[in-house]
Amino acid sequence: MVSKDQAIGGLILIVCLVIIIGYLVALFGAEWVVDNLKIGSVGGIRYWLAEIPVLIAVVAVLGIGAWIGWTMATTPPPKPIEEIEAEEKKEEEKAEEKPKAEEKKK
Repeated sequence: MVSKDQAIGGLILIVCLVIIIGYLVALFGAEWVVDNLKIGSVGGIRYWLAEIPVLIAVVAVLGIGAWIGWTMATTPPPKPIEEIEAEEKKEEEKAEEKPKAEEKKK
């Protein structure tokens, strides 16, 4: 039995392979598509087959850039190193005081 992740992975693989084959057939068989399906022109089909992936790539890159910018703009700044070091020093002092206080009780 396949797990859910493996099934999704297999589905993604099949969809991607079908798209790759369809893209290559449309790109290199554009004359056949135009002659048999009577849609558009060879130049128009090849133009859109090149233009659509470029558009998707540009939108994806700019979307990632926008997401990074949004994350940077909405994330609060970290504490200064001096404050972190002061807190660590206080914690160390408290840790050292606990054993001394327990020895005094005995």
